[in-house]
Amino acid sequence: MLDGVLLLDKPEGLSSSHALQRAKRALDARKAGHTGTLDPFATGLLVCCLGRATKISGHMLDADKSYIATLRFGQETDSGDLTGHIVSEAGPDFTGVQRADLERVLAEFRGRIEQIPPMYSALKRDGKPLYEYARQGIELERPPRQVTLHKLELLELDGMQARIEVECSKGTYIRTLAQDIGRRLGCGAHLAALRRTAVGPFRLEDAVGLEALQAMPDPQAALMAMNALPAGLLPATPKQKDEL
Repeated sequence: MLDGVLLLDKPEGLSSSHALQRAKRALDARKAGHTGTLDPFATGLLVCCLGRATKISGHMLDADKSYIATLRFGQETDSGDLTGHIVSEAGPDFTGVQRADLERVLAEFRGRIEQIPPMYSALKRDGKPLYEYARQGIELERPPRQVTLHKLELLELDGMQARIEVECSKGTYIRTLAQDIGRRLGCGAHLAALRRTAVGPFRLEDAVGLEALQAMPDPQAALMAMNALPAGLLPATPKQKDEL
């Protein structure tokens, strides 16, 4: 059994499950799982746990996450991102967003906020994921959930598009954040690109790309060993519990 953690830089166009399976084959691993899905259009850090390291999955699902998100203004989509259908557009006189207006709106979203989860999500209702209802044109009422944005900073703005840095609690939907920012600005917006840069103590700069992993003569060298994992991630053993 191969044990350890692989920090994978997921490429665009692959689901998290497909990226995990390709990494698993490259490593010749028997047991593997990841700790938080990225949409196929999104890239960045996918924490892959192999063998005994799957025990940290619970901690990682609860961990804070960081992203670089690209927002496109002037159009809102049904999914909240570039893969959806446009449902509303700004008027012909819309020429872009001013920095002062965007900074003012971003300030309103920092800290603890309420989000209504998107219909295009894996949350379940009566045993069926919401996205299945959405694909049938059915919209269900969803109760708002509290999430926390620890950091929300503007990196770049060209009027029609902005790059922002987000550090947030578990359960935060960046697609919904983009949509809500666009609505607050009055012009509409959707998520045009997303890159995850951190999950808990793990950072994207320590990750390996899928193609690079597959090309390595010894892919297992990319694994983080169990004894090298950050403290507190693994559940205590019975002996450790007795010593507490």
